[in-house]
Amino acid sequence: MKIKLLMAGLLGLVSATTFAQKGVLKDAQADYDSYQVSSTSKVPLLIAKANTSLSDAKTAIDKASLNEKTAALPLTFAIKGAVYAALAFRDSVPTTSAPLFAVADEATKKAKELDTKGENKTYIDDANRDMANYKLVLGVKQYQNKEFEKAYTSFDVFRQIMPEDTNAIYYTALAAQGAAKNDPKYYPLAITNFQKLVTTNYSGGAGIYLNISSLYLLTKDTVNSLKAASEGVTKFPANADLRRREIEIALQSGKQNDILGKIQSAIANDPKNKTLYYYEALTYTQVADGAEASSAKAKDDATKKSLHNTALEDYAKSADIYKKALEIDPDYFEANFNLGYSLMKPAIDLYNEARLLPASKQKEYEAMRLKADAQFDLAKPYLQKAVDLQPKSVDALNDLRNYYRGKYDPAHAAENNAKALEIKKQVDAL
Repeated sequence: MKIKLLMAGLLGLVSATTFAQKGVLKDAQADYDSYQVSSTSKVPLLIAKANTSLSDAKTAIDKASLNEKTAALPLTFAIKGAVYAALAFRDSVPTTSAPLFAVADEATKKAKELDTKGENKTYIDDANRDMANYKLVLGVKQYQNKEFEKAYTSFDVFRQIMPEDTNAIYYTALAAQGAAKNDPKYYPLAITNFQKLVTTNYSGGAGIYLNISSLYLLTKDTVNSLKAASEGVTKFPANADLRRREIEIALQSGKQNDILGKIQSAIANDPKNKTLYYYEALTYTQVADGAEASSAKAKDDATKKSLHNTALEDYAKSADIYKKALEIDPDYFEANFNLGYSLMKPAIDLYNEARLLPASKQKEYEAMRLKADAQFDLAKPYLQKAVDLQPKSVDALNDLRNYYRGKYDPAHAAENNAKALEIKKQVDAL
């Protein structure tokens, strides 16, 4: 009988010990839950309560983690991850918060592995949220200090914890873009993250496509740069920066016919879109500029003349198309400005050609200057309109100044010189 009583006492002792061990885990759970209730409060009394609860939760979960009866439980790892993540997030000193984060990260990963039924999802989610926010805050500080490689590492952990968070993807890409200035290995990392971002509902999609295109240009990959710009234009057809980028790269790649075809197809579907006419005209303007540049470098007169005539034809085409944009919107600054340029460029060429004539060819000189004057006068209304629309545009003011500087008109030479000088003062003041 005494042996039976003794055995019963031992069994009761074991049960009580086990209960006590699991009671520590329950204490940790209760303390963490209490912390969560008051953690977002701004009331001093509740802030103090939150701090105490979190400290008590750490003490309890540390005991539970060391006890063989509770150490391997999924709940222990989940609460430990949540408690240490909260401690790390609330600690603003990197040297002390980093070890806390490491413990939280390890515990949370183990909790995910063991929690096959999702019973501890709330604690795991809490841990992930605080760990993500910890890395976000750290990454922002590093980025602001221009420590881009460190910022990339921090943001990338943030992104891995919250893979669908668009800010996490964006910040990671942005940090990689900054780091790439010193280390080219970050270019692909920036591109990959920006490409991921455009598959989400991130609001700044047009700018992201422009970033991708720019990064490819920096790696001298014009094929993918053009592809990114074209994809961006397809999604955001009204975005001027993307459209301009697509045109510029297409022209550099010798694909002006391709880009013209795309713009003309878009016009056929949307004939009242002033921007499309503007970009069709701009393409012809840039093709003409290219022909003029090639003409200046040509070594034989026949090639020079042929390229120059091609340029004149394309300037004339661009002028006609800019006018179509202005029929839709007479106050379209870019169309007025560029039309003025397209009409004035041939006049400037005549002006410069005339100045190179020898003194013995006075009649030819005067004839060329008068012809240039007529072309200058065609441009003036649009040059003036551009200045009227944007009086502080240095480019518009300089083009109008060039009109007055280029005019021959001996009867009004003093007046034109005075106007050119007045505009120069306006430009200098800006």
